[in-house]
Amino acid sequence: MTLTANLPDFDELIDRRGTHSAKWDKMEALYGVSPADGLPMWVADMDFRPPACVTKAVQDMLDVGIYGYFGDDRAYLEAITWWHRTRNNWEVDPSWIFTTHGLVNGTALCIEAFTAPGDGVVLFTPVYHAFFRVIEASGREVVQCPLVNRDGRYEMDFDAYDAMMTGSEKMLVLCSPHNPGGRVWTQEELTALAAFAKRHDLILVSDEIHGDLVFPGQTHIPMACAAPEIGDRLVMMTATTKTFNIAGAHLGNVIIPDPALRDRFGKVMAGLGISPNAFGLHMATAAYSPEGAAWVDALMAYLDGNRALFDAAIDAIPGLRSMRLEGTYLAWVDFSGTGMEEAEIKRRILEEAQIAVNYGQTFGEGGRDFMRFNLATPRARVEEACARMQRAFGDLQ
Repeated sequence: MTLTANLPDFDELIDRRGTHSAKWDKMEALYGVSPADGLPMWVADMDFRPPACVTKAVQDMLDVGIYGYFGDDRAYLEAITWWHRTRNNWEVDPSWIFTTHGLVNGTALCIEAFTAPGDGVVLFTPVYHAFFRVIEASGREVVQCPLVNRDGRYEMDFDAYDAMMTGSEKMLVLCSPHNPGGRVWTQEELTALAAFAKRHDLILVSDEIHGDLVFPGQTHIPMACAAPEIGDRLVMMTATTKTFNIAGAHLGNVIIPDPALRDRFGKVMAGLGISPNAFGLHMATAAYSPEGAAWVDALMAYLDGNRALFDAAIDAIPGLRSMRLEGTYLAWVDFSGTGMEEAEIKRRILEEAQIAVNYGQTFGEGGRDFMRFNLATPRARVEEACARMQRAFGDLQ
């Protein structure tokens, strides 16, 4: 990979076709968009190589050539605590950390540990579609609390949510920063959210997998820092996977400050015999480092350029509006102004533009008129996607 001042060249075009990439190699089967000339902007992984320190960690394993069980995890745990101390001003005790097979798995384990079949689990919708899948598959009820779209920016309405609660709700899953709306929640919003969870006696699971992916001028506040007073009902979830584009490692951190909650969660993990894979532990240890931090800063500066380019092009098409991202690399585009039926919007995007995207309706209430576009790809591909969208909806201009 080309390096400039020890930083990567995010413009490098890497051919991922035929590499068992879900994003590229499943696109045609699921969307009818050929990888020969289509653009995959659906799965939330990046078309960038991870930091060189991560690649070196894997190469070091290959050089040894024996792939046994992972042993001493002190460096791994210290890397996690160092990262949150230096990047988020959050002190994490290593004894609080559980390692899961990603945060969808972490969410499922929380559901098993802290709720019972038939209980309600609160989501602020539209929100990450996998939450619905694991809640429903476990026999719990999804309680959708719709976010308010106020002039293209999502906000919470706790008066409305208070009125919706019936007492059957036992857990709340927060997406912070928000996927797909890109909100970076403020201290005031997080404080109000904590009060809501306490009022209704809810375990609060804060999925902060996008917490490192915030744009210049924005600050992500971990829920544990925003509302330490609810530590007895708080579960934090973080990961290296989204930040450093190593999702295939299937590794996540479930961080639980409260001893009683830790005990309940630990028993569920032990009962399922869950332990992490060595490759992921080596990669995470390498990623949470000064070199990894410099890479993330460079990444967000690059993605900021992609965001500005995409927003300008989409907003130039009458009837389309791209929600202003504060965090994540997932653009959320509102098509309601076109007056078109969903089927026609999909046809134009898939067949005319040859772009695979996530359909808004899969994110729950409030997502119907939207499509989600992944901008974490070299700028030339974002430019091409913009040109294709402008041609596909050219009759509106």
